[in-house]
Amino acid sequence: MKQYVIIVAGGKGLRMGTELPKQFLDVGGKPVLMHTINAFHTYNPQMKIILVLPDNQRDYWDGLCREYHFFVPHVVVGGGETRFHSVKNGLSQVDASGCVGVHDGVRPLVSQDVIARCYELAAREKAVVPVTDVVETVRHLEGTRSVTVDRSAYKLVQTPQVFDVEVLKEAYRQSYSPHFTDDASVVEALGIPVTLTDGNRENIKITTPFDLKVAAALLESCSI
Repeated sequence: MKQYVIIVAGGKGLRMGTELPKQFLDVGGKPVLMHTINAFHTYNPQMKIILVLPDNQRDYWDGLCREYHFFVPHVVVGGGETRFHSVKNGLSQVDASGCVGVHDGVRPLVSQDVIARCYELAAREKAVVPVTDVVETVRHLEGTRSVTVDRSAYKLVQTPQVFDVEVLKEAYRQSYSPHFTDDASVVEALGIPVTLTDGNRENIKITTPFDLKVAAALLESCSI
């Protein structure tokens, strides 16, 4: 079964406090985005990797690839107005049946086990999302007050979210809605159930300077 991954990298680095988009920041000796792409290429060297970038970042990315001698095969397509439209653009490069994952470009620490499990499950279940437990106490806001809620009833969602190709293509034929917060929510709008599987805690989304320090420490200290 053919495997694809659409890596969405449209960040502007606003919360990072830098002019350089976060996906291009150095961590562990190379840009974040290169670690992310490598994770999927390591899992399956035959996987088609589709990178979605804003048009005004494509030349910069090409320059980084030359500078770092980064030759992992991938196709670059232009981003859209929202993440929904960016994923839809990426799907234009998915040309056969199989499984397609959608992954955040700034999640470079996804484990090989999680990638493998998501794709293997999606081949049977059609829609799979990796999640982790909520380990902190959670409070729900009710006007000016708040109440503690049962954290075991909640999960933290990660990527890659992996789907049967035809299921995801059908989902993205829908009109855009602001209620689409991730790919699973787009698929669920068709009435298709989503299967949850364990993610890995290290699979953080790098959005702040603190996240960057954590990612650097994880890359230095352990094998994901």
